[in-house]
Amino acid sequence: MRIVIAEDAAVLRELLAQMLIERGHEVCAAVPDADALIAAVAEHRPDVTVVDIRMPPTHTDEGLRAAIDIRREHPGTGVLLFSQYIETKYATRLLAAGSAGVGYLLKDRVANVAEFTDALSRVAAGGTALDAEVVTQLAGASRRGGDLESLTARERDVLALMAEGRTNAAIAQALVVSAGTVEKHVAAIFGKLGLPASEDANRRVLAVLRYLGSWTAPVRWSSGRICRT
Repeated sequence: MRIVIAEDAAVLRELLAQMLIERGHEVCAAVPDADALIAAVAEHRPDVTVVDIRMPPTHTDEGLRAAIDIRREHPGTGVLLFSQYIETKYATRLLAAGSAGVGYLLKDRVANVAEFTDALSRVAAGGTALDAEVVTQLAGASRRGGDLESLTARERDVLALMAEGRTNAAIAQALVVSAGTVEKHVAAIFGKLGLPASEDANRRVLAVLRYLGSWTAPVRWSSGRICRT
């Protein structure tokens, strides 16, 4: 993978870069702020970027704004938020434009290097990688829970694991069921959520967005807020 890292903590930034280089990936740039991130992505066109949410100068949402800009200007570049905090509004804003190629991991919950690089690979390939705690809080913040009332408890379990970015095989392993059983649950979820097969829509992504309560309309960033377009 070709990767750009944006992290204001110098030690962590260098450790991430070294770790990824040692595993055969190319770190195109490792930068300390959002402006440098945007410039680096425009210059290098990486497969994926690792972004801290809170960066200089205000340490509030600079990383988020940069991530949204990157998703708009460079839709082929995956974005993995890597933060110490669970900020549901941040994740919702980013996922509002589509969850394909988006991840959100918590720094203190990544168990090992393999888990981190696997998540980064999924995001770079257009998949989703969300920490289970992030998924739980996003689902809890959703005001569209009524859309999911028709799902069984097991179907909700499957959908929650889908939201974490897991494949059907990984879901089967987590739930200790067969892959065929998971496929049947996934098909039932699509049917109950009214998501017919389409060449233009990724039903897996749409189902995850429904579960997380994200907007389905395209959005744009304007004057520090999300606006429907």
